[in-house]
Amino acid sequence: QVTLIESGGGMVQAGDSLRLSCAASSGRLNFHAVGWFRRAPGKEGQFVASISWDGSTTYYSDSEKDRVTVSRDNRRNTVYLQVNSLKPADTDVYYCAARLGDATTAARSFDYWGQGTQVTVSS
Repeated sequence: QVTLIESGGGMVQAGDSLRLSCAASSGRLNFHAVGWFRRAPGKEGQFVASISWDGSTTYYSDSEKDRVTVSRDNRRNTVYLQVNSLKPADTDVYYCAARLGDATTAARSFDYWGQGTQVTVSS
């Protein structure tokens, strides 16, 4: 059982960067793949990025791969999502999710989810 907490969201201007964090408040992330997803109210969730338990494998969405970087520090029990050159269209709630097993892009494959962190980008 892993309990995830996202942080690092906020209100920023277009062109700014943010680093989102996903920490395990209970349990350990060491052997879990972690994914990042985004979802606006009333819309389907979208895959952003994922990383394997040891950081050796990463996946990115085609639409965001040039602006985002996923990384992890297992000593700190934390996974990060760096998002650069933010645009108003990036406004969403960003969620992290964890699963035992390989990294994947499919939301349904993840077992544990955080509560999300709001990112709002103004023009």
